[in-house]
Amino acid sequence: MEDVKTYLERINKAFESRARLGIMAILVMEEHVDFGYLKEALQLTDGNLGSHLRALEEASYLQVEKRFVGRRPNTRYKATPAGKAAFQQHLDALENLILKSRNAE
Repeated sequence: MEDVKTYLERINKAFESRARLGIMAILVMEEHVDFGYLKEALQLTDGNLGSHLRALEEASYLQVEKRFVGRRPNTRYKATPAGKAAFQQHLDALENLILKSRNAE
């Protein structure tokens, strides 16, 4: 029972929502991703996506880069090393819980 408690403690609340889990999954696989790509891939509204991105930025899990592509503004995002590590720890905790529950059957 001790192991389950440890795994549950390692689940990161910052990644509990489907949106934040999706954002981080995309960012750990891609170098940089722009707002439009995340919005389309995750099927979120501008406001909803923006609030999740802000929360991850405040946790220092992603970096924001504002730039111009031609004359158009473009915002892109990149996972920070701390964000990648926290996300990996979160995935490891989930994986251990899943394996533990399967072995209990």
